[in-house]
Amino acid sequence: MSTAKILVLATGGTIAGKAGSATRHDYRPGLIGIEEYLGKVTELGLDADLTGQQIANIGSEDMGPAIWAAIHSTISAALDDPECDGVIVTHGTDTAEETAFLLDLTLPTTKPVVLVGAMRPADAVGYDGLRNFANAVRVAGDPDAAGRGVLVVMSDRVFAARDVRKARTRGTDAFRGFPRGSVGLVTPSALEWFGAPWRVDEAARFPFALDRPDVPILYIHAGITPDYVTRLVTSATQGVVVAGVGEGNMPDPVRQALVELAAAGMPVVRASRLDEGLVDREPEDDANRFVAARALNPQKARVLLQFLIAAGVKEPAAIQEAYDRR
Repeated sequence: MSTAKILVLATGGTIAGKAGSATRHDYRPGLIGIEEYLGKVTELGLDADLTGQQIANIGSEDMGPAIWAAIHSTISAALDDPECDGVIVTHGTDTAEETAFLLDLTLPTTKPVVLVGAMRPADAVGYDGLRNFANAVRVAGDPDAAGRGVLVVMSDRVFAARDVRKARTRGTDAFRGFPRGSVGLVTPSALEWFGAPWRVDEAARFPFALDRPDVPILYIHAGITPDYVTRLVTSATQGVVVAGVGEGNMPDPVRQALVELAAAGMPVVRASRLDEGLVDREPEDDANRFVAARALNPQKARVLLQFLIAAGVKEPAAIQEAYDRR
């Protein structure tokens, strides 16, 4: 088997961060450049031909459309390059799930694309970044990783972009998958998939768009009143995602305010603020013209709704089909 040629795109994050001390809690993300990082990786003796490119060097709380556009265009070119076998994106953990899902919707599934990060900076005791990176190389270099959409590798697990979510603020085992816990287990020396690829040679589901519709998230809490809706929705708003309590629930006065928006043609998607929040359709959804987010959390539900609206899909039934799709 020939050595895999892998393009590594660096965006910063904790995996490239430093604290200046092995025991400090605070640190600065994105201080290590890609060339320096790949120099450290060389010492691991990985069986891969790695080429690096610095896209950004930020904490992922600052991730946004311009950087997404640069990541997307660079990956697209790599997927068309016969000399490239796979792509790794180093990324901060805070918004990795949103970047992964956005790329999952807008890239074909012909080659492996893997996001990887770390929960501890590079100079901390127990730094997890190098192991996570070595695992990502194992995944990105495996031809069988293609056809599974964009993947996220953390703590010896492989997650699908649609499932993955950051569930803890601390500890290296901070990521979970829902409804699928993970789609594979990986170490620097071994990789085991839980089933066959499910998206073999699939084209991108949506074209990438730099400017996407304004879709805010309404976070439901005890005591919320309808005026929260009117304060959140502006003349630029084209859709709303509700981070509901329980199975996408909300007080009836708030529901009625959203029903008015939906009746006027604005898509409204019910998601859950819970970590494992499966939201099925309820009997009133048809009359209300609401959409159930199914297993997507509010932040991913928002990304999908933006692409649907940008593609001209605004009818609740057609939107619901997209949320039902694996």
